[in-house]
Amino acid sequence: MFGWLRRLRAPPRLPDAAWQATLTRYPFLAERTAAEQERLRTLAAEFLRDKEFHGAQGFAITDEVALAIAAQAVLPVLHLKGGLRWYGDFVGIVVHPSEVVAHRTTTDASGVVHHYDEVVAGEAMDRGPVMLSWQDVLASSITRTEGYNVVIHEFAHKIDMAQGEADGCPPLPPGFLGTRSAREARAAWFAVLQPAYEALREKAIVAERFGGEEPWLDSYGAQSPAEFFAVACEAYFVNRAALQADFPALVDLFDAFFNAPQPRR
Repeated sequence: MFGWLRRLRAPPRLPDAAWQATLTRYPFLAERTAAEQERLRTLAAEFLRDKEFHGAQGFAITDEVALAIAAQAVLPVLHLKGGLRWYGDFVGIVVHPSEVVAHRTTTDASGVVHHYDEVVAGEAMDRGPVMLSWQDVLASSITRTEGYNVVIHEFAHKIDMAQGEADGCPPLPPGFLGTRSAREARAAWFAVLQPAYEALREKAIVAERFGGEEPWLDSYGAQSPAEFFAVACEAYFVNRAALQADFPALVDLFDAFFNAPQPRR
């Protein structure tokens, strides 16, 4: 499993056959320009050098598994200043064969503790590893129409967590959108993201409670601004046109942050 890369300071090019197979399986990667594909290939090799993959429940980490995850994980940082430094707070990636049941504990406003189980396809832990379901990673080759991509979702959380708890606003560069301070930049960010989040939340509530039309964007994003950011990032990178149709201002905001040229057609 590409373990030999970790012994090298400057990783060599990934094998042609393995890289081309990955592009074929995940069309949203193949649609990038030739220069972007080359950058993705380099970043994926560096990612494989620096991260450690672990299979859970007897799952075997193969070259196909590791490269599929690496190639999708580096897409959000393709044009971000700092590149893979956005993922510098962790090393481990734990891959399960399919979804897992996570045991949760929450405390409500009255101080009552609630215990419940949640089925998850992935999870990003603050300053900790990323967990992924291989079944869902593999499915991202055919779920782009729905804007679904578990790898991008979890690594978007990592970007959001780069300076603390995920809240839907990643660390913004100085002067973002012409602002003069970090406070102004956050305000400008949420001036766009918050209304988009509330629009999805309202549509999800109407669909659930009153039988209204289900939103196109995954209603999981209606849970919180942090989840909305991750869900919107999935769609932004795998089905930009659909996200643009529903949330044009949000796509402009993401363009300003991710600095990502549109995929070629």
